[in-house]
Amino acid sequence: RLPVDVDKIRLVQGDSSRVKWGGGTGGSRSVTIQGWALLRAADALIEKALLRASERLEAGVDDFDFDARSGDFTIRGTDRSVSLSALASAEPLFATVEHELEHWTFPNGCHVCEVDIDCESGLVELVSYAVLDDFGRLINPVLVEGQVHGGVVQGIGQALLEHVVYDEGGQLSSGSFMDYALPRALDVPNFSFATRNVPCRHNPLGMKGCGEAGTVGALGAVMNAVNEALVRYGCPVVDMPATPLRVWQALQQRRASGAA
Repeated sequence: RLPVDVDKIRLVQGDSSRVKWGGGTGGSRSVTIQGWALLRAADALIEKALLRASERLEAGVDDFDFDARSGDFTIRGTDRSVSLSALASAEPLFATVEHELEHWTFPNGCHVCEVDIDCESGLVELVSYAVLDDFGRLINPVLVEGQVHGGVVQGIGQALLEHVVYDEGGQLSSGSFMDYALPRALDVPNFSFATRNVPCRHNPLGMKGCGEAGTVGALGAVMNAVNEALVRYGCPVVDMPATPLRVWQALQQRRASGAA
């Protein structure tokens, strides 16, 4: 409801000359630290606006109710009110707070991955993938699910495909996306995703981070599934990335050793 210049807001990200503090978005701190700071700044802004409402309507600050949905300051028991936007239009409102996180937040999650390995080619196929996460209170559940999906795909890429390769002379051989393998839609299954959220007790919003959850869980789940299958077949463990070549070489070692 406040008068804003949208173009100026778009320029804030990545422009340190426009922001006195802060490092922009990144990881999970956007919610757990910056979200809390925004809440405190909003509270401080409302307190300043309350003083202006008191002066404009000539009533004591204790006589007002503030409706966060409508943005109106109303004198209790009357129909006399003034909006936050009206107060800000008359003279801009500013509030600054400094916030330091006292406790970390700890999201929880479980990833379960099922794979099939082609013994002739070493190709790993992801058959199914399920995720259950606890991120505390969610701002936008749909956005969170999409972020987890993207993170899982990133982890799958690191676990199975992506590899920076140099030749014997130190020349980069995987310098373009023609050579550097990225995961595509055909490389991943449909994901089963659900949350069982417990509000965090270390911040008033009850939030926990979810920025890296998909990738962190995928690395262990995929590689554990691949190596569990190989070990059961009598093959040695492979490191990331479990490319078809590496898996095929592990299978050949098993055959060469004459394992049953």
